[in-house]
Amino acid sequence: MTTRRNFIRKAALGSAGVTFGNLIFPEMGYANILGSNDNINVAIIGVRSRAKALIEGIHEYPDAKILYSCDVDGKILEYHNEWCQKNIGYIPKNEKDFRKVLEDKDVDAVFIATPDHWHAPIAIAALQAGKHVYVEKPCSHNPYENELLVQAQKQYGKKVQMGNHQRSASTSQLGVKEIQEGIIGDVYKGEAYYSNNRDSIGKGNIIEVPKTFDWEMWQGPAPREAYKDNIHPYNWHWFRKWGTGEVHNNGTHEIDICRWALGVDLPKNVSSYGGKYTYEDDWEFADNQEVTYGFEDDKYITWTGHSRGKIVPEQPGRGATIYGSKGIITLSRNDYKLYDLDGNLIKEKKEESQEATIDTQGGGSLTATHVANFFNSIRKDEKLNSPINDAAITTMLCHLGNIAQDAGPYIKIDSSSGKIVDNAEAMSYWKREYAEGWEPKL
Repeated sequence: MTTRRNFIRKAALGSAGVTFGNLIFPEMGYANILGSNDNINVAIIGVRSRAKALIEGIHEYPDAKILYSCDVDGKILEYHNEWCQKNIGYIPKNEKDFRKVLEDKDVDAVFIATPDHWHAPIAIAALQAGKHVYVEKPCSHNPYENELLVQAQKQYGKKVQMGNHQRSASTSQLGVKEIQEGIIGDVYKGEAYYSNNRDSIGKGNIIEVPKTFDWEMWQGPAPREAYKDNIHPYNWHWFRKWGTGEVHNNGTHEIDICRWALGVDLPKNVSSYGGKYTYEDDWEFADNQEVTYGFEDDKYITWTGHSRGKIVPEQPGRGATIYGSKGIITLSRNDYKLYDLDGNLIKEKKEESQEATIDTQGGGSLTATHVANFFNSIRKDEKLNSPINDAAITTMLCHLGNIAQDAGPYIKIDSSSGKIVDNAEAMSYWKREYAEGWEPKL
């Protein structure tokens, strides 16, 4: 589509090399297809939770080997080693500094499952070091990094897949294909939602950093703060310096499915209403939020996020519903359902293996399929199911949802670039403040 081509074209040009964290990687060239009989050696960066699902997928692939487990928390690494021995039969090398992993020429690809503020910086450094990249969603902490990562992939020519793994679901692929063929007529609306009931994260107390934990390296590109007892290992999601809120943490998946099904890219306007309504704690994002994205041809997507306080009456924990002039389709990680305009179920397709929907790890067959697609792209040049130039557009929508919440409630968008129009306050959120020496650049 025109908007996608313009977005990619504007993000396509880069220059000489990446200087990152006081480490310079020389450009490694563009060769990126391994022979069909070659093993793929990988490193996992960030190994606590989501990494377990990724490793299970990697282990299922017959020609992949994990060389490194990399994490800044020695206690997490120790437990992870036990888990690896039990579940994959060997213990990869341990490393705390991802830069040392990237220096190893035997590493072909890296999997990034760190906190959000590290996703794009590590991915860019990995590309500069000549590695292929599988980066968990969201692929960036802010729109500036989003553009930079797309530029880096274009410049260094490696494979980059984002971990929005429902793109690899056979039922979702079938549903989108049939939508494009007109099974529900002219589609006009995508409805994405997530429903959970997360607890309070409390008021953090400044405490001594655990001796096994490298707090300095964990913060990396983020401005420095004292260590508190309610940040690590999970609640960083709800702090702005490191996380990106629920619209990124889970909305990325469902918003992506809606965008895919409707055949749209960047919106022309975004509105967001909501706020923090539940606990008096350190949570810094809206915990209940309604975002609406307006596109050309009167198409629109809504995101309803209930992080704390489930949707009532009861609905499944997450999902996407596509509305058309002749019917409705629901797409989840586990099934596809077709309804007529009266709400009668016409057809249903289920995934062969069911996947968890609202746990924090998200393991299951879809992750393994998504990982296999990434490896097949490296070895056989198979088309990626979620290449970064497309995945970054979905990530940009989520950024715009947060920006509309902070500087809206309504913002206008240049749909060729994603930039916000006539709103200086909103554009002030385009780029974060970086710790000295840690800003990723091309």
